[in-house]
Amino acid sequence: QVQLVESGGGLVQPGESLRLSCAASGFTLGDYAIAWFRQAPGKEREGVSCISSTGISTYYADSVKGRFTISRDKNTAHLQMNSLKPEDTAVYYCATVLRDIGCVLVITTATTDESDYWGQGTQVTVSS
Repeated sequence: QVQLVESGGGLVQPGESLRLSCAASGFTLGDYAIAWFRQAPGKEREGVSCISSTGISTYYADSVKGRFTISRDKNTAHLQMNSLKPEDTAVYYCATVLRDIGCVLVITTATTDESDYWGQGTQVTVSS
């Protein structure tokens, strides 16, 4: 089956860290760029980060720049989240991006037009 499986979410206090993982099966993840989106109740969807198919280029929303790091290997993508803030609380989704150039649109517009495969979502809660 073609799927993306996410893990690593949880409840942490402000200033702490989490590492999210996104594992692909049934297709070649290396054919795609990979994005992380987040969705919080009452808020618009946000494109958080994106990494090109080669792993050379990375992109971040201004709200997470300097705190989050995206990475990838053959079959798995990761999002290292440091210095977490309450406003980072959301369900986080990984998704494929058809073209590397789509990463720019993911970050600037939160478009899902080039994302065909999605993880199930993982809850991140940052609270004291």
